[in-house]
Amino acid sequence: MGAIYLVRHAQASFGTEDYDRLSQTGFAQARLLGAYFALRGIRFDAVYLGTLRRHAETAQGIFDGHAGCGDGPPLVRSPALDEYNPEALMSAYTDADPAPAPPVAAAGPDTAAVREHFRLLKQALLAWVEDRVQPAGMPSFRTFQDGAVAAITEARSRFAGGSVLVVSSGGPIAAIVAAALRAPPQTAIELNLQIRNSSVTEFTMSSRRHQLVSFNALAHLDTRLDRDLVTYA
Repeated sequence: MGAIYLVRHAQASFGTEDYDRLSQTGFAQARLLGAYFALRGIRFDAVYLGTLRRHAETAQGIFDGHAGCGDGPPLVRSPALDEYNPEALMSAYTDADPAPAPPVAAAGPDTAAVREHFRLLKQALLAWVEDRVQPAGMPSFRTFQDGAVAAITEARSRFAGGSVLVVSSGGPIAAIVAAALRAPPQTAIELNLQIRNSSVTEFTMSSRRHQLVSFNALAHLDTRLDRDLVTYA
């Protein structure tokens, strides 16, 4: 049996003009994950990534933490592993220009504004998965989910007996897990909003199927005294 290590990107730059880049905390998370893989003696036969900058930077951080992790395995970039567009979702749901992400002040983001942002995002996501809205430039949820699952299916068909690292975002990961559990689309939204930065969701795999082993794990951070390393956005 092989294994798929499905990693959500490390912390990006929430509340700034360019979300799609890792924060300093994000780079630290990724390097610690690489060191954890090295400690467990895990080397990868292939690396699958979405096409976003935060995916590539997370993978590079993992490689930096594990000197042998990124040497040689095929690298596959797939837009099927990219995140949905939250701005398009909110715009479709509110039928207006979406509210921007809460700005980050010196003391951190405004807590009430962050709560309201994610409350609205959850409602927009539910409307999407229930086919009540069709955001501009986005597929239906079912097509989105099928694409993410297809990326995992390709990985297992090509590297069934090996170990595959997949770096993606919360939406595709939640969709893949919900499909594996044969759960309804609404479950994918609940899972999505719980997935932490740099967390690992593990599957065993053969050429014919993949099975969930663990979800949203942070073994590489669990022994760290700095609780600020555990982030969600």
